[in-house]
Amino acid sequence: MKNRKTGERYIIHSYKHDGSIHRAWDEAVLLDEQDDYLVFGNDRTKVIESDGRSWKTKEPAIMYFFKNNWYNVIGQYKKDGIYYYCNIASPFVIDDKTIKYIDYDLDLRVFPDGAFKVLDRGEYNYHKNKMHYSNDIDLVLKEELSNLIELARNHQGPFEKQHIEEYYKEYRKYKNNSFIK
Repeated sequence: MKNRKTGERYIIHSYKHDGSIHRAWDEAVLLDEQDDYLVFGNDRTKVIESDGRSWKTKEPAIMYFFKNNWYNVIGQYKKDGIYYYCNIASPFVIDDKTIKYIDYDLDLRVFPDGAFKVLDRGEYNYHKNKMHYSNDIDLVLKEELSNLIELARNHQGPFEKQHIEEYYKEYRKYKNNSFIK
């Protein structure tokens, strides 16, 4: 599967369980491909909501998309440190130059000091009932949220600050030298 090149530009599409589009980002630059995940970077990229509204992200981000885990992790560079926004989501697929995944509403916010908060439980329960998530999916999503919390607590995987910093330096090289393909 390692036929992609670093520096290539992708877009991101997030869907809901029923197949409807949830949100789209117009840029993600490939920084690394490992056996179990891909890493992308972007900065001040345009985001389009399902209702047509659009906005731009405010800070650089390093994004981990996993091939077998039901989450993705976004490290956001802010003035007071690295924040993590984690989506409980299906493993990604790539269709042409589009990263696609299903967003399952539950989110984990991790702060620079290591504190964290689970977000959107109400939205998750609403969509679980409305879109008829199976008991198997419900179980997997809750297990993956627990796994993600454990990684954050232990500063492992995408929560290793030095990895985010290294990827950010790499992203800046592509961005500054216009190597983005």
